[in-house]
Amino acid sequence: MSNSIAPTASTVGISRAERKVILASSLGTVFEWYDFFLYGALAAIIGKQFFSGVNETTAFIFALMTFAAGFLVRPFGALVFGRLGDMVGRKYTFLATIVIMGLSTFLVGVLPGHATLGIAAPIILVSLRMLQGLAIGGEYGGAAIYVAEHAPDNKRGGYTSWIQVTAGAGLLLSLLVILVCRKLTGDAFNEWGWRLPFLLSIILLAISTWIRLSMQESPAFLKMKAEGKHSKAPISEAFGNWANLKVVLISLFGFNGGQAVTFYCAQFYSLFFLTQILKVDPQTANLMLIASLIITTPLFLYFGHLSDRIGRKPVLLAGLILGLVLTFPAFRWLTDYANPDVASAQSRAPVVVVADPATCHFQFDPIGKAKLDTPCDQAKALLAKNGVPYKQQAAPAGVTEIHIGGVVQSGFDKKSLQAGLKAAGYPDKADPEKINHAMVVLVLVLLSVISALTYGPLAAMMVELFPTRIRYTSMSLPYHLGNGWIGGLMPTVAFSLVVYTGDILYGLWYPIVVYAVSLTVSLLFLKETFRNDIHRHG
Repeated sequence: MSNSIAPTASTVGISRAERKVILASSLGTVFEWYDFFLYGALAAIIGKQFFSGVNETTAFIFALMTFAAGFLVRPFGALVFGRLGDMVGRKYTFLATIVIMGLSTFLVGVLPGHATLGIAAPIILVSLRMLQGLAIGGEYGGAAIYVAEHAPDNKRGGYTSWIQVTAGAGLLLSLLVILVCRKLTGDAFNEWGWRLPFLLSIILLAISTWIRLSMQESPAFLKMKAEGKHSKAPISEAFGNWANLKVVLISLFGFNGGQAVTFYCAQFYSLFFLTQILKVDPQTANLMLIASLIITTPLFLYFGHLSDRIGRKPVLLAGLILGLVLTFPAFRWLTDYANPDVASAQSRAPVVVVADPATCHFQFDPIGKAKLDTPCDQAKALLAKNGVPYKQQAAPAGVTEIHIGGVVQSGFDKKSLQAGLKAAGYPDKADPEKINHAMVVLVLVLLSVISALTYGPLAAMMVELFPTRIRYTSMSLPYHLGNGWIGGLMPTVAFSLVVYTGDILYGLWYPIVVYAVSLTVSLLFLKETFRNDIHRHG
């Protein structure tokens, strides 16, 4: 039961002025994603700057947890700004999110590290990261809705796919800026040069604010408000009504979670895997990821357009199936092509940590209270830091041994363990001469294709699921629960699983389980949406 609005844009296409406005909204969103992704791309350096009181592996996990903090608050941003967007309008909600994001990113660039501020430094860093998360929580839904409510009905997937491109474009922009700053500052990049990409965000903030001020309000929202049919209580309407709440749950567990892990597997965990586990030089890894993004970005647009012809659901399901089937093989191929010495050393001299299981802890410590200082913990942290796969074997209390092939070391001694690994052929870093750059890029392209299949039609499908009066609130929360919690936690949990188990591929069980759940829910409960009337009020 709906009251349809049939705006001119739906039947005769959008005007030239509206096209410019849609482009402007996409550019603003690119800049906002640039700000958000800078932290992820620089997580290893930030870990050393702000968590210098712990070992390097734990510092990186803390840095990933701070990265995840921004994702954890995204659903709250979705509620706050979703409510504003449904009550006040899309334009001014857009403006608020970009200002909060830009200022919090700039402040990261001027924040002193742990050596200067002590414990206050990481606390302030986490706070700024949470502000970023709140802002991005209100961004995506507004951008997708704004474009969709201007688009012709038969081109909605294609038009909204430009919003899907902004996430990859923002990541690409952040990587390119980091690359240039590395080149300009050289060895000083790890000390102070890493701050430059954050400081440059003030320029992007000025541009983005100007763009947002020039935007016009969505015609669908203006007409609905003029008719007095806009929601006065969008949160209670969106989640207090079982019919709408059921759609929210299907969108969360049916495709948002699966889409999220395809994106983070392709764009972030692949980068962490290359640099932290396979020990590929960060600049080389960034260049290979940049190449894959340049190649695959047009596919996000293509799959959005394709969904206008064959429907959203077939395109989405294809991505989930490929993710389920190809994730493990893809990361095995990355290992073989990026650092073949790891596999050969493991076959010659496998590493086994023999210790009392009670002394070997899971190194995921969100509140920083655990003391990861047993010989087992220290050995596992060092092995993980060096990208060395290992197995674990239970031993009586008080026993800790590290077996490297036929050589046995009792207890934990950092220098002895490092020397033993080197003698067994385990590399300190990936040999640049042995990296098959073309094949690594090809594997990264494969992962990005899977991401494009699930992400390309996503915005259109989300908009089509919900009525205009509560659309901003209804679609923002499941999107940011999926991408903020399910997807955002993936790098942190996966890397912690690798450290705990010693299996460099073990963390991939996280996305595999999510793919399986998303595929099952989508097959059973998700209905096709591409012919839905998006101008219904509710």
